[in-house]
Amino acid sequence: MVVTIIGVGLIGGSIALDLKSRGFATRIIGVDKDKQNGLDAIMFGVVDEMMDLDKAISVSDIIIISIPVKATTELLPYILDRVKPNTVITDAGSTKKDICEIVKKHKNRKQYVAFHPIAGTENFGAKAALKGLFDTKMGIICEKALSSPKAVKLIEKLFETLNMKLLYMDADSHDMHVAYVSHMPHVISYVLAETVLEVEKSTSTIFNLAGSGFASTARLGKSPASMWVPIFEQNSKHISKALDV
Repeated sequence: MVVTIIGVGLIGGSIALDLKSRGFATRIIGVDKDKQNGLDAIMFGVVDEMMDLDKAISVSDIIIISIPVKATTELLPYILDRVKPNTVITDAGSTKKDICEIVKKHKNRKQYVAFHPIAGTENFGAKAALKGLFDTKMGIICEKALSSPKAVKLIEKLFETLNMKLLYMDADSHDMHVAYVSHMPHVISYVLAETVLEVEKSTSTIFNLAGSGFASTARLGKSPASMWVPIFEQNSKHISKALDV
């Protein structure tokens, strides 16, 4: 089984490590616009090789998109336009409605399975990839009926290899639920971190008073804004409602 990971960061890289070590994939191909991150992915044994996108599409059995959600909405139709008849595509995006909507009427929609693995840390890049990151974590398959049974079965097997618990729901319900348990906590963490940094400009001792509670709450604020801003934008309706509670 040849698996291509587009975006070899924390999530994509961690998927790659376990698919290879647990025997699901015979070959892992990486695609990444960051050349240095691609070199890191090879050096740390996360992927077997890096490849340009079009070539990777042509040789893959499974393609996993693990890039910011706005970029996913732009790239997914491109991949579906070029994919082989038996290749299955999935993604790891933290929002699902916009992604599913953009390919709803695509002729090859049935080859795509919308997925969200609920796991992670505040770290990023191929160097942050971890074996066992997804063990016992929840994974959500969205809009199952719009994917072919064969594609769903293959993606179920893939994420069962990662030892994940699977749940099924529609894309809007997914986005509503994660707004409360994932997206809102990140918003709060970013606001806390930015507020304290602003106060520090006039009160230099403030970090001397910060204890473990602050560190725990602000930890998520270390996550890359390039990943989280598009999530906030795509799920603004549900996040705004969550913050109004």
